[in-house]
Amino acid sequence: MIKRTLYFGNPAYLSVRLSQLEIRLPEVEKNRSLNESFKSAAVKQIPIEDIGVVVLDNKQITITQAALGALLDNNVAVITCDEQRMPSGLMLPLEGNTTQSERFRHQIEASLPLKKQLWQQTIQAKILNQSAVLYRQRNLECGNMEAWSRQVKSGDADNLEGRAAAFYWQNLFGDIKGFRRDREGVPPNNLLNYGYAILRAVVARSLVGSGLLPTLGIHHHNRYNAYCLADDIMEPYRPYVDKLVAEIVDSGADISELTKELKSKLLSIPVLDVVVNDRRSPLMIGVGMTTASLYRCFSGEIRKIAYPTME
Repeated sequence: MIKRTLYFGNPAYLSVRLSQLEIRLPEVEKNRSLNESFKSAAVKQIPIEDIGVVVLDNKQITITQAALGALLDNNVAVITCDEQRMPSGLMLPLEGNTTQSERFRHQIEASLPLKKQLWQQTIQAKILNQSAVLYRQRNLECGNMEAWSRQVKSGDADNLEGRAAAFYWQNLFGDIKGFRRDREGVPPNNLLNYGYAILRAVVARSLVGSGLLPTLGIHHHNRYNAYCLADDIMEPYRPYVDKLVAEIVDSGADISELTKELKSKLLSIPVLDVVVNDRRSPLMIGVGMTTASLYRCFSGEIRKIAYPTME
C-alpha cells in the first residue's frame, strides 16, 4: 500500500480521533461569525494507517501528544522545519518490528568485511544510477562512470564515489554559474537539500520498520549523526532526487527560492517510480524492499542488497 505524504505549511490544529488524524484550521475555529455546521464541514480527517510521512512547516502548528503517539505507533516519519522552512528534525518510533532485539543483535554483530562489501555494492549502485541520470537528462554517454562502478573495491578504498561525484555534478548542472554541490551553495542546492531530507526520512522510516537501528551505519560513523545507516542506504536513491531537480531546473522554473510550488513537486519523491529486483514500484515501497534485504544480509541469509536500477 502506498503511504501518503502530508505537508502542513499553514497554521493548523492536529489531533487524533478514532484512528484518524483530524485537521482543524485556526482561522476557521476562531471566527465567531461562522456557524458550527460550517466549522464542522471544514474539519478534515485522514486515516493514520494511510500516512507515511508528515512535514510540519509552520511555527503555528499545534499537534497533540495523542496525535504524535498515534503517528509514531504507525511508523510515520514526522519532519519538523526550522525558521528557514527547511527540514531540521525527524521523529521515528523506537520500535518498528516484532523481532526487534534479534534484528538489533544481527546488525550490531555484522562483521567489518561484510559492511565493506555492502558499502561496495552501495557505491556501485549509486554510480550506475548517476550515470543513468546524465544519459537521460544530458544525453551524455558515461562509459567512464560505468567503468568506475565496476572498479569499486570493498569499502570503496579508492574513493571512486568522490571521483564519480566530481564528474557527475560538473555535467549535471555545469551550465549554472558558480554551482558546486554544497549545502550552502547556490541554487539548485536548496532543492537538493530539501529533496534529500524527504528521502532521508523515507529511508529512516523504512529501516525502523525493518527492525534496524538507523544510527549504526555500514560506512558513515559521525558521532553526532543519529541516522548514519539512513545516510548510507539512501545513496543509490539520491539520483532519483537529482533527476527530479534537474527536470525542475530544465523547465525554466525560478529556483532562487524554495516556494510552496517547488516543495510540492519535491514532496512527490516518495511516489517516484523505481525498479528493484525487476519490479516497478513507488520509491517508498522500493526502499522497503531495500531495507528488508539489508536485514537479510545482516542475518546471513543473502549477500546482496536489493538496490534500485534506474532505467
